[in-house]
Amino acid sequence: MADRCADWGRVIIAVAVAGILAGCQQTAMVQAPAPIEQISEQKLIAEQIEEQKAQAISLYVDATMLNDLNERLEAIRKLELALELDPEFAVAYSLKGDIHQAMEEYPQSAAAYEKATEFDPWSFKDFFNLGKVCQAMKEFVRAAAAYVTACKLDPNHYQAHFNAARCYYELKEFDSSLEYAGLAKKLEPDKSEVEALMGDLHEAKKDHTEAISAYKRALEMEGNSVKIMVPLSAAYLRSGRYSAAKELLVDVVNTDPNNAIAHQYLGFAKLKLKETNEAVESYKRAVAIDDGDWMAHKGLGVAYMLLAMQNNNDQKLEAMAMEQWGISLQLKSDQPELKTLMNKYK
Repeated sequence: MADRCADWGRVIIAVAVAGILAGCQQTAMVQAPAPIEQISEQKLIAEQIEEQKAQAISLYVDATMLNDLNERLEAIRKLELALELDPEFAVAYSLKGDIHQAMEEYPQSAAAYEKATEFDPWSFKDFFNLGKVCQAMKEFVRAAAAYVTACKLDPNHYQAHFNAARCYYELKEFDSSLEYAGLAKKLEPDKSEVEALMGDLHEAKKDHTEAISAYKRALEMEGNSVKIMVPLSAAYLRSGRYSAAKELLVDVVNTDPNNAIAHQYLGFAKLKLKETNEAVESYKRAVAIDDGDWMAHKGLGVAYMLLAMQNNNDQKLEAMAMEQWGISLQLKSDQPELKTLMNKYK
């Protein structure tokens, strides 16, 4: 009897509960706690994720040690295992990028740095290194974008600004290049490489006066550097300062006798100064060093033709001029003015 009463009691309670639930069905659906089985499953998944992340960290530590021991391939294998366990492990992608960069495997390095920046968009290091490897691959659009982000993350980093300027120069985006070169110069006022780049930029914009000033500042900082003296001489030539160009180029060829472009420029300067015989010798030296220099062959032809005219239209010298022009056209066929000149003397 007591058991039966208990059963009826349970029934009454159940009916009462059912009535309450029926009266506020929607509220009950929203507020009802998750089933115990579901909570347990969620807890289990969370625990598994934490365990996988812990395993990934352990593999990353192993990879770091292996990399220090120069065991790069094994380090990469450990990192790949770590990333299978934790696909958003930014520092693992970063280390993978470092290792591939050290092995000069730039496409793989860039891909790893891209993932690192995806999961850690505040990482200056990874954006900067992404720029470096893309620059090494001559992917200048991609490199410039990475460097610009790096500059935003660290506005006081000289190299990021300078590298951005270099990439924009390669892209012929000279205004952007000047902007970042100017910022780099503010950060490091005594860097000759910035002044040399500014010289290149002003020269590209045909501002020879500014280019000459920048190259001169670079020379003051670095001393007699051939890599600066040659472009400075070119700026002198383009601005009509032939004597200054000649003086500078004589120093260059004395320092670097096998510098073909310097001999070519020196030949041009001597032609403009009406030193025709000396121009021939400079051009001959240029083509002897670099037989594929179409400008040097063309200039040598001009020098021979001027000598021919000075020697009563000497046919032998004219033939030598035509020969050099022919070689120049073989090397670079798109020279309509030279073709017209040759037809004139045929």
